[in-house]
Amino acid sequence: MEQLRQVGEALGGVHALMAFADDLRINPRQCRLLADACALAFAAVGAEVRAHLRFHERLSKWKPLEGPLRELHRAVRDAEGYVRHCLEPRDSWWARAAAATHGADCVEQHLHSLLWSVAVVLEAVEAVSEVTGSDPDELARRRLLFAKDYDRDMLEPRLFQQRLGGRYLATRELAARMDAAWKEDRWLLSQHLEERRILASPEPLTRNEHRLADLLTAPRGKVHPASLLLQGDFHVRRRLVGNLKEVQWMGEAFAVKHFVGADADAVGAEVALLTLVAHPNVAHCRYCFHDEDRREFFLLMDQLMNKDLASHVKEVNSAKRRTPLPLVVVVDAMLQIARGMEYLHSKKIYHGDLNPSNVLVKTRNADAHLHVKVAGFGQSAVTAASPRPSPRASANANANNNANATNTCIWYAPEVLEQEAAKCSEKADVYSFAMICFELLTGKIPFEDNHLQGEHMSKNIRAGERPLFPFQAPKYLTNLTKRCWHGDPAQRPAFASICRVLRYVKRFLVMNPGADQQAQPDAPSPVPPVDYLDIEANLLRRFPAWQAGSAAPRVSDVPFQMFAYRVVEKERTRAAILHISRDKASDSSSDGNSLCGDESGSSFGAMLSDAEAMSVSLQDRSSSRKASPRKLDRKVTSRLAGKLFVHAALAHVVFHFRVRLVCTMMLYMITVVQGRRRSPSRWVW
Repeated sequence: MEQLRQVGEALGGVHALMAFADDLRINPRQCRLLADACALAFAAVGAEVRAHLRFHERLSKWKPLEGPLRELHRAVRDAEGYVRHCLEPRDSWWARAAAATHGADCVEQHLHSLLWSVAVVLEAVEAVSEVTGSDPDELARRRLLFAKDYDRDMLEPRLFQQRLGGRYLATRELAARMDAAWKEDRWLLSQHLEERRILASPEPLTRNEHRLADLLTAPRGKVHPASLLLQGDFHVRRRLVGNLKEVQWMGEAFAVKHFVGADADAVGAEVALLTLVAHPNVAHCRYCFHDEDRREFFLLMDQLMNKDLASHVKEVNSAKRRTPLPLVVVVDAMLQIARGMEYLHSKKIYHGDLNPSNVLVKTRNADAHLHVKVAGFGQSAVTAASPRPSPRASANANANNNANATNTCIWYAPEVLEQEAAKCSEKADVYSFAMICFELLTGKIPFEDNHLQGEHMSKNIRAGERPLFPFQAPKYLTNLTKRCWHGDPAQRPAFASICRVLRYVKRFLVMNPGADQQAQPDAPSPVPPVDYLDIEANLLRRFPAWQAGSAAPRVSDVPFQMFAYRVVEKERTRAAILHISRDKASDSSSDGNSLCGDESGSSFGAMLSDAEAMSVSLQDRSSSRKASPRKLDRKVTSRLAGKLFVHAALAHVVFHFRVRLVCTMMLYMITVVQGRRRSPSRWVW
């Protein structure tokens, strides 16, 4: 209940800021879209809570809602921060507009988190509602009603959108607004600046503001004179990783790539690549400035990040903890890296040098969660002009003073070590991603404690040597990592599949807090009921377009993907339960020494489970036909009653047969002891 109240407070903050929507000049359409999505999310969650939960049980049965509601609160709180960032420039409106104009954070980051968290909260509400109340008939009826939504026929995007789109925020209107909001904001900004260019405007532009207006409305990738950047309030604060510097420009902090004496064609190729992308998990260039006299290039990056992933893992790693970070934070970081690589691969851009030194991180708020960006994918064009250090050398100079040059091979796939031409490929990036996942999960550099060092490391990696996970590492994550570093590139999954699996793994961790207990390594932790890689393989066969990877990923598809995983998971779980129940029933029926013990009760429970499962499937099939809810309830109730009557009659016959059999054997033993050899059938029948 407290978490739900916090979500409402954060939503109230968004509404309070949107009361001044007329004063928004930076991304007004995206702010309105985000505010409407937050309101719809809270309304959907509130409606489900009112319909299926009881207020007086909030202290006893609502505890499974805490984790999912906490994630929803984080998403709404981040949305409030985004709206505040666009509405309240600290020093210069121009600097804030330059920092936020070309961004895609609204849809790709905030709406992605919101849609994912809504799906998880709705599932948690459903789980709590199945144990709400004390009437067994009401509980069974509620389970039947929930099971209707998970029919396999619902695995159709259009049908899901029609029936459940309003609940999961997957309507056509919202998807269309996601696709058009950024374009509308660009058009509104250009119209606002055109109005201010007129001399009769109440706020006419100065000479310098005219140049800044040209900068904001220019197409991405255009090279501007360096005088526009260097004049006025511009100074370097500190040097970051590589050729990155933290600078202050017009009161805002930016990250700038500085090239001195570099070849213009090489830098131009990198600028064209860095301005082609726009994603919150990919470090990209907003504007490019050039000083022809000094042969200097300044690439103004999208966001200032604190450090690289290798440095952050080294700082937070502790010998007393099983992993350097909480498991849900680790999975979230893995998901962000995978989303960034998924976006790059959709643009036919392959990294070729993915390692922790090329992954930038920034802490978010006061919690341990990170904002992760993939960087370094455009540096190959200027390697000859401005040589950069070997991968990981800058991040681990203090930790690995020996054999720095040989350690670079641990991030490369075996086919890359054999042939340099295979460096820039999708499967090679997946292998490098697996090595980053190993460092996130264990807090150690791959092969750090291994005897493979020097010239033998590359040879053994090509022979199939891989780092070893500790015993406590969760199997559902180690299996995914091992699949990603498979020796056969064809067996490695695509980043689109990795994103779907990690979203569902993160959902499992949020709904099962016991699986994220780092302080108790000896305590048994919950594990997923099914293998999520098997679910992904099943869905890829049903939706071949998911593995094509030709189009850029859409955030509006996340609710249906989460729902599809849930449908297949329930099918697999139900099939496994029925299989176990049938095995128990067969074992109890083969045991002739039991008169009326646990075996009989378990077999009858198994028969009851079979009847319930069959009744659920019958109701799911009948839901496609047009019938009133009262008629559907009567049909389901009658069929369930019939099945229960048949199984009860069978159990009654089996019970009496066992009683007669035991009585016959006892009488036969008595007659043998007394010396009377009579036929036992005389007493049996």
